[in-house]
Amino acid sequence: MQHREKLHELLPCAGLTVVEDMRPGSLFPPEAGWRIARGIAAPDGAVREALDAAWWRRLADADGEFLVAVLGHRIGGNDSWWTRVRYAGVGVPGLTGDPGFVALSLDGQVLLAEVSGADGSRVTALDRLPERLEEAAAAAGRETEAERAEVWAAVPGRPAWPLHWAEGIGSNPAAPDELLIRLLDVEVGFLHGCDRPAVLDAAVAHPDPRVRSRPADTFRPKLTSDQWVRMVRAEPSPSRRVLWAEHACAWGVELPGDLYDGLLAGPSRAQAAELPGLPAHHLPSLAADADPRVRATACARWEDLAAPLRARLLADTDDAVRTAALLAHHHGVPMPREVLAALPLPRRALEQCRLSPELEAELVRDGDTEVRRALAANPRLSAHSVAVLAEDPCDDIRSAVALRPDLNEEQRAAVRYDFDPTSMSRTLPWVEGLHGDTDAMRRLAVSSHPLIRRSVARARHLPPDVVERLARDEDRTVRLFLAESCDDAPAEMLLEVWRWWDGSFTHPGRPRSHPNFPRTGLLRYADDPGGRMRRLALDDPKSTPADVARLARDPEAEVRRRAAEDTRLSPADAVRLLNDPAAHVRGTAMRNLRLPARVLAGLLHDRDTACAAVTNPAIPVPVLHRILAEAAAAVAARR
Repeated sequence: MQHREKLHELLPCAGLTVVEDMRPGSLFPPEAGWRIARGIAAPDGAVREALDAAWWRRLADADGEFLVAVLGHRIGGNDSWWTRVRYAGVGVPGLTGDPGFVALSLDGQVLLAEVSGADGSRVTALDRLPERLEEAAAAAGRETEAERAEVWAAVPGRPAWPLHWAEGIGSNPAAPDELLIRLLDVEVGFLHGCDRPAVLDAAVAHPDPRVRSRPADTFRPKLTSDQWVRMVRAEPSPSRRVLWAEHACAWGVELPGDLYDGLLAGPSRAQAAELPGLPAHHLPSLAADADPRVRATACARWEDLAAPLRARLLADTDDAVRTAALLAHHHGVPMPREVLAALPLPRRALEQCRLSPELEAELVRDGDTEVRRALAANPRLSAHSVAVLAEDPCDDIRSAVALRPDLNEEQRAAVRYDFDPTSMSRTLPWVEGLHGDTDAMRRLAVSSHPLIRRSVARARHLPPDVVERLARDEDRTVRLFLAESCDDAPAEMLLEVWRWWDGSFTHPGRPRSHPNFPRTGLLRYADDPGGRMRRLALDDPKSTPADVARLARDPEAEVRRRAAEDTRLSPADAVRLLNDPAAHVRGTAMRNLRLPARVLAGLLHDRDTACAAVTNPAIPVPVLHRILAEAAAAVAARR
């Protein structure tokens, strides 16, 4: 067989007719078949000789059909999918030789495989596969302490996938800080989720700028204020130094004054001038700077500028500076018609500036929809104009008015707005700014607008009466946001939300990880019809290893996954779950510290499992150091 051939061209050449590609489901997975074919956690009793026609007849059903996967050939983007084929010939299909294959009978009883190894071709033939797998798992689970020590003494041995180890070892919770600090010279991807102070200290002090910046270039940086400052100071690139300063400010870091001095003195002064925490004593020099970009930026701090500086900026020779100054000036001073007409791009003025009464009255009744749409968001609009736009014929204009902070709730309820309850919601900034005002939270919690109530629910803390009201809100997204963000959310509501939500990208783990989530009385859900509720049973302190064993055989994959992560899982069940149809269950089982050492060592040397297996905390620390040494050598060889 030629490795580069497309699978559906290759199989007919082997005498096989393709019936269909099988998406992952409840089948024994090809990944487990490859592993057994390589001798990892393989059952006893396998035939290790040429596959004769008798074995192929046992494999195929009455119609000559069976499942096959061919190594290196991507089925649906992954060579861990089965293809159902039919063999109508006599003798042996032409599958033998490179690159290798695994085949499974439709009833899951017979497995045939051939893979290449260091010692040549390896052939596997197994019947009674489920029964043999159970026997193999039980035998592996009886591993003794002496056997474990012998296994770990030989690891890594002849490393098969050290590059995979480099990618995964940083996610091993048992890896000590010193190992992770060594890992910084090899692979830094693990820094995206790292929260260890000593490791982050070493990262921000690392000589390689790519390593230094990696902890900041994440979705939720774990850096302390001091680490942010040190990282900014150490960045050699002036533009990136300002970039990291912007990130630090966005995460609430107060930069020291001398750092601002240095940033403004560098070649990226124009970018540094935009930093939100810039001390006011720098503004006079910015307003008089030779670079018009810097002078325009100074206009954003209009209220902090002295009157002579404002006058100078309003008369600036640069059009962009004068425009920025005019827009800032007319936040407080009404803008006349002639000024608006002279602006090259008037939309910002329509959205931000105070307009003269005559101009405003004309524009809110103007036939130009875009003008009215811009005015609907203007915070300086008069109450009369807001009332006019609240009755605008355009739905989106009325909907924008309905979210204005200057409406009382009676006025808001009178606006006919459109709102899609299934749309993605973002917290309204003006509501977020009131999160610490208990009176405002009480007032807004009864708002007729769901988006306002959702924004209230995002508060970290809320008065008990507000929590009680929001916990009964008819909009379930309000309840979800309360579960995700509010530390005062009640246990019964958290349990209700759990029935239909188990965490988002921005709030992983909530509501189950919420401090108020119930921890007792959950064992009653062990037989609940809903798999989501059965997952909770093992969180109950009264649950037992027997409960873990029972749920490890649950029909729903997510329940088996919960059992697979439990430290009370038996070694035999950990091995058995390595053959689970669901990839995420197999991956979780690979990380369970009850996995026998001989099996885990085998997984470390399998291409499909090496990256996940190296994260298992059962690997002894000295072994992790040896693995890292091999990984470092492999990475260095590629550079």
